[in-house]
Amino acid sequence: MSRPRIVIVGAGFAGYRTAQTLSRLARGRADITLLNPTNYFLYLPLLPQVAAGILEPRRVTVSLSGTLPHVKLVLGESDRIDLDARQVHYTGPEGEAGTLDYNRLVLAAGSVNKLLPIPGVAEHAHGFRGLPEALYLRDHVTRQVELATASDDPKRCAARCTFVVVGAGYTGTEVAAHGQLFTDAQVDRHPMRTGMRPRWLLLDIADRVLPELDERLSRTADTVLRERGVDVRMGTSVKEATHDGVLLTDGEFVDTHTLVWCVGVRPDPLAESLGLPLERGRLLVDPHLRVPGRPEVFACGDAAAVPDLEKPGSYTPMTAQHAWRQGKVCAHNIAASFGDGRRRAYRHKDMGFVVDLGGVKAAANPLGVNLSGVAAGAVTRGYHLAAMPGNRVRVAADWFLDAVLPRQAVQLGLVRSWSVPLDTASPELARVPAGGRPAVTPPPGQPAPGPDVAPGPVRRTDRPTEGDS
Repeated sequence: MSRPRIVIVGAGFAGYRTAQTLSRLARGRADITLLNPTNYFLYLPLLPQVAAGILEPRRVTVSLSGTLPHVKLVLGESDRIDLDARQVHYTGPEGEAGTLDYNRLVLAAGSVNKLLPIPGVAEHAHGFRGLPEALYLRDHVTRQVELATASDDPKRCAARCTFVVVGAGYTGTEVAAHGQLFTDAQVDRHPMRTGMRPRWLLLDIADRVLPELDERLSRTADTVLRERGVDVRMGTSVKEATHDGVLLTDGEFVDTHTLVWCVGVRPDPLAESLGLPLERGRLLVDPHLRVPGRPEVFACGDAAAVPDLEKPGSYTPMTAQHAWRQGKVCAHNIAASFGDGRRRAYRHKDMGFVVDLGGVKAAANPLGVNLSGVAAGAVTRGYHLAAMPGNRVRVAADWFLDAVLPRQAVQLGLVRSWSVPLDTASPELARVPAGGRPAVTPPPGQPAPGPDVAPGPVRRTDRPTEGDS
């Protein structure tokens, strides 16, 4: 009898944890294949520190082959899943087509940047879901400060030193907090930049920062941001984005060359392509993470609408904590479907949240205890070190070096604006179409890429409509 074939689509928090746990449970008795566009797991919560020059990019990536030795890694993106034939069709990094057969399928494709029908946003904004976007933002911010220094026009200098972040959730708040420290350091230590004042704006239609968290954590974060100089504007968003700036919903036009889109995420479009019941774009599953009517298909993480047994009638939110825990439960239930152990329903207990605000500042409520300042900073960094599946020593070393040495503000120019479009289903890849034409027309004076580039991009199929929010 042949060994069962298990295919996992996606290596985010849910997919990686599923593969890791299944590898241990199967003990070589099953063929486990992991399909992912990159050969690494990205520890997304530390991505703002990459954009701010604190951590080197490889610190927040964990090798899939190096940490999952009993799992076969296939590089590629799923194009189509034939549920009746039990096959996953995919495209590899060099454009080659492939097919994977399965007895059990785990859909853990994750999420992509959430688009809204706001004129100019898709053309002028950049998201913050993948490593290429973080590297682009670090280079872009550094370049804007350099160009502002060389400019003799005060208005143009101010525009280049103005950075607008839309979305005051976890990601947007941390990007603005770290970004203000990053640009302040570039200005304060340079005698020719005396009088320059980088300006970071944090916008959200909500009435407070971090609206999904306890109000005390929200107040802590708001206070830190404002004391640091971030212009926090609640109840305000972008009405239109242009090449020269953004028009806000309150009527003000802000001159800027930087618009960071952190309004949230939506499930990967792959979920919608299956023709299965959905809940706001997520696959409906039962408490055991199984798709009703398809006993061989499981789903977890941002791609799955998992019933919240602690709050009957609702679904678990799209967070890394839930995805990580669901991955473990999913692996046990797949093993149980082959007769190894008992299946279990997904239940969770809220262990609290942490928000890194840069420097020694943070907001945290471990086990319901609200913390701020240095204590919260220590808890936040300790949590991240414990949660990361690798690179802990390297991350800790980078934190130590950042504390005792000046930060390096170097523009490498490896990721161009048009290679990380907001309107893409693959934020983890910097891509251009086959044939060498850029996905977005490069700005005047910038050359098109050469032939040694990845194919793509995968365009979004879930374009927003009026009223989408």
